[in-house]
Amino acid sequence: MLRQVLHRGLRTCFSRLGHFIASHPVFFASAPVLISILLGASFSRYQVEESVEHLLAPQHSLAKIERNLVNSLFPVNRSKHRLYSDLQTPGRYGRVIVTSFQKANMLDQHHTDLILKLHAAVTRIQVPRPGFNYTFAHICILNNDKTCIVDDIVHVLEELKNARATNRTNFAITYPITHLKDGRAVYNGHQLGGVTVHSKDRVKSAEAVQLTYYLQSINSLNDMVAERWESSFCDTVRLFQKSNSKVKIYPYTSSSLREDFQKTSRVSERYLVTSLILVVTMAILCCSMQDCVRSKPWLGLLGLVTITLATLTAAGIINLTGGKYNSTFLGVPFVMLGHGLYGTFEMLSSWRKTREDQHVKERTAAVYADSMLSFSLTTAMYLVTFGIGASPFTNIEAARIFCCNSCIAIFFNYLYVLSFYGSSLVFTGYIENNYQHSIFCRKVPKPEALQEKPAWYRFLLTARFSEDTTDGEEANTYESHLLVCFLKRYYCDWITNTYVKPFVVLFYLIYISFALMGYLQVSEGSDLSNIVATATQTIEYTTAQQKYFSNYSPVIGFYIYESIEYWNTSVQEDVLEYTKGFVRISWFESYLNYLRKLNVSTGLPKKNFTDMLRNSFLKAPQFSHFQEDIIFSKKYNDEVDVVASRMFLVAKTMETNREELYDLLETLRRLSVTSKVKFIVFNPSFVYMDRYASSLGAPLHNSCISALFLLFFSAFLVADSLINVWLTLTVVSVEFGVIGFMTLWKVELDCISVLCLIYGINYTIDNCAPLLSTFVLGKDFTRTKWVKNALEVHGVAILQSYLCYIVGLIPLAAVPSNLTCTLFRCLFLIAFVTFFHCFAILPVILTFLPPSKKKRKEKKNPENREEIECVEMVDIDSTRVVDQITTV
Repeated sequence: MLRQVLHRGLRTCFSRLGHFIASHPVFFASAPVLISILLGASFSRYQVEESVEHLLAPQHSLAKIERNLVNSLFPVNRSKHRLYSDLQTPGRYGRVIVTSFQKANMLDQHHTDLILKLHAAVTRIQVPRPGFNYTFAHICILNNDKTCIVDDIVHVLEELKNARATNRTNFAITYPITHLKDGRAVYNGHQLGGVTVHSKDRVKSAEAVQLTYYLQSINSLNDMVAERWESSFCDTVRLFQKSNSKVKIYPYTSSSLREDFQKTSRVSERYLVTSLILVVTMAILCCSMQDCVRSKPWLGLLGLVTITLATLTAAGIINLTGGKYNSTFLGVPFVMLGHGLYGTFEMLSSWRKTREDQHVKERTAAVYADSMLSFSLTTAMYLVTFGIGASPFTNIEAARIFCCNSCIAIFFNYLYVLSFYGSSLVFTGYIENNYQHSIFCRKVPKPEALQEKPAWYRFLLTARFSEDTTDGEEANTYESHLLVCFLKRYYCDWITNTYVKPFVVLFYLIYISFALMGYLQVSEGSDLSNIVATATQTIEYTTAQQKYFSNYSPVIGFYIYESIEYWNTSVQEDVLEYTKGFVRISWFESYLNYLRKLNVSTGLPKKNFTDMLRNSFLKAPQFSHFQEDIIFSKKYNDEVDVVASRMFLVAKTMETNREELYDLLETLRRLSVTSKVKFIVFNPSFVYMDRYASSLGAPLHNSCISALFLLFFSAFLVADSLINVWLTLTVVSVEFGVIGFMTLWKVELDCISVLCLIYGINYTIDNCAPLLSTFVLGKDFTRTKWVKNALEVHGVAILQSYLCYIVGLIPLAAVPSNLTCTLFRCLFLIAFVTFFHCFAILPVILTFLPPSKKKRKEKKNPENREEIECVEMVDIDSTRVVDQITTV
């Protein structure tokens, strides 16, 4: 009883609101426009987010803490040439992969000379500044001997060239560890790709060679010069490619990922304009009908204007509050489109149900009472789900910012639909009541005045006048609308046909089967190339990287951050055991082998062990580079101790798989907790992968919980709690299907797809809630009758919004970007699966599942009996006798 009272009270409040807006339409039409213009002027403060890490890396992760600790011990900017990582190397750098179209050996004489020629061209790049020209030598990272750090493969190729020039045949390159002329053992697993080896790891051929040039970025001037050097680096590589067409060169810089991520916004502009034109056209067509008075094409256009004003207002608030834009914001207009269009079309559908002989204010009040309650509840659901996503519980900044902006946009969209679109409905209502043309706003003459006019003129001014229609025909005034006619005369009878229902159930079982098959194959996608535009440096470089350099993982730093007994043989065994199975670039292992070659025990006393390490091992030319990997500390008694050290590990992999690398990270972390030696592991890519799966699923998980909680709580507020039960089951079915089918469509669970799934919860509720509400609250007729009635009442609005939404999504599929490809596939699946449930699954299932609809038969009392008077009439001209039956 309380629920019914509350329901009626809310309807009354919205009815009064509608009457108030209809009394002041000019104010409510102009206020949103003025607010949007004022806030839209803030675009002078438009900013773009430059940091991809800030957007896509989990905000609170152990990897960031580990990075700070590593940076305090061994500066990452100085060590980045050792901590090789595919796309996440810190600081500034330029990287290039050189390969051949014909799978030629890049170590033969011709290609060796070509690569060294490219290296010389890169080192000669100049960045002009006032009064000075910077070259690579001025901004490179310096070695201990004050020379530029270059990749070891350059030294290998130079030695190989010298060996060929002197006809030396004893020079050999081994893989993945090789030795230079000075005796140093270096790792070349990420510098030689597509390697074929002889016995004893001797390289026979290599299909690709990778070179990296590391730059300093210690201050703003240095960083600016380095950024310009990166741009010149790409230009130099492209020019070199043009002059050497037999090789394929893939350049990449530290700026490539950021530029290619933001490039999606630029390449999407003309497609979004096309999408807007298509949506405007479809919205106008959906609101049009043959009757020129009752047709509402302007309302289709004004519905999109309402959404545009709300988006502009939200953008202005973001600018004023210092928000920065990124390419994920491309999804916000489609969130607005799905919610806003359905609200406007539902209001238009309610208008068609009002009586034409009523005043416009009364009709507007009836529209608000009929449609605004469900629209308000679905808006509240949007605000709750996206609000939870915008909370600090969301660990990925891109998802949090998207949810925050969506909340702002949805809130203003709700206000503007109430005010701007409501007042627009009032103006068109006056045009209709005055029998003016819906487009040209001129008075429509009566049919008898059009008899002498041409046929095309009569067609444009076709209208039905109220005095020409009987009371029985007045309710069918809008049936000339194509979609209304289609649903009422054809589709409703067809979908509820007894012979159609088994096929629908069969299709649903097939749907569940394929969705389950996809659901069992869901994988998290943390690959950053999935969020950039296609045909870019990032995509080309990543593809080549995966093809040629996927045999080994990125280099993992193994940091022992406390003083341990390195001289103790048991500790030595523990350290070697922890790093077992990896390719190791380790001062510790090299030092133990050094002692064994000298026939010296590795279990020396502490002082002898440390002195020999400092004064003998690190002084040797082939081991001097290990000085960067050890931190010594002198105590008060002049005793020297090793307080921290590092080693580098590389795992053998079938491919550079993110899940495999994440599992490796978690395994090493668990080992660090239980081991006697206190160590941490770090690679720059760990910042993106650490807790990515849990951080990624958190917004969706929290939004689902909040949505279920709101549905449960609102069960005490809606007229019947069974509505929420059906709504919950429908949302689960739709989300399950979308997750399964998007996996089969090769869409991974990444930041973009998770945001789409959050939107999918709300989109399903938006479309299904009014349909279910009408069915559940219906009394006195059969289930089939109320299914038909629900489709007739709300089906047109669902169909109109779906058609507009789909035509708006179609241009998105053509945008050359992985981000928009994911966005299109997810949003298309959400719209299609929801439409499938609204027009096929629910109409069939509701005909044979609760609630039951018992037809109440009224007992005829003597007081209610009908008196029938029979009068016999005789036709004079014939012998016929006519009985006239009159009800009294």
